[in-house]
Amino acid sequence: MDGDDTSPTTNSRFSFSRTSSTGSIPAGCFSSASSAQGSDDEDSDSKPTMSYKDRRREAHTQAEQKRRDAIKKGYDELQYIVPTCQQTEQIGGAKLSKATVLQRSIDYIQFLITQKKKQEDELDSLRKEVMALKIMKANYEHIVKTHQNTPIHGQNLVSDEKKFQVFQTIMDNLFQSFNANISVSNFAELSGSVFNWLEEYCKPQTLRDVTLGILQQINNL
Repeated sequence: MDGDDTSPTTNSRFSFSRTSSTGSIPAGCFSSASSAQGSDDEDSDSKPTMSYKDRRREAHTQAEQKRRDAIKKGYDELQYIVPTCQQTEQIGGAKLSKATVLQRSIDYIQFLITQKKKQEDELDSLRKEVMALKIMKANYEHIVKTHQNTPIHGQNLVSDEKKFQVFQTIMDNLFQSFNANISVSNFAELSGSVFNWLEEYCKPQTLRDVTLGILQQINNL
């Protein structure tokens, strides 16, 4: 009977302690596990956010550095291209400021524009000279062709005196128009009026009409 009185108490105590050690989890374990899980979640949430900011900051820094490198490269190329910048560096050895480089680049571009305008004017003048020479060439070719196509008969030979008279009359006629239309105020007006005179009075058709008129006059003498 004594064993029966003590056994329930012992069994109940044993079952309680056994259940407490194996069947249930202490509250401290829950709190520590939940806090550990919460800290892991916070770390997992904070790390990507900071990494994204770092990537943005790094990308911005790289873009800014590229922009500065491009500007520096542009100024270096201007200093290499513009002769006045090179001359200053060779003489003084001091580095030019960006404002000075830009101003000298502008001055050099304006100088190039002026030179280009002068070259275009010279080219236009040369074209006029070429055109005048072409007209003269065409006139001489026409005269030679006309002379070659003219039949020569022994009884109708023209003397050298007649040929010189024709030539002299043609030249006198041309000189009259030349003297009346040429301006000698300065070289520019002289050049321009000479080309205008060639285009107006030395056309093949004009010379042909003049020559025919002279030949008719001499033939009637």
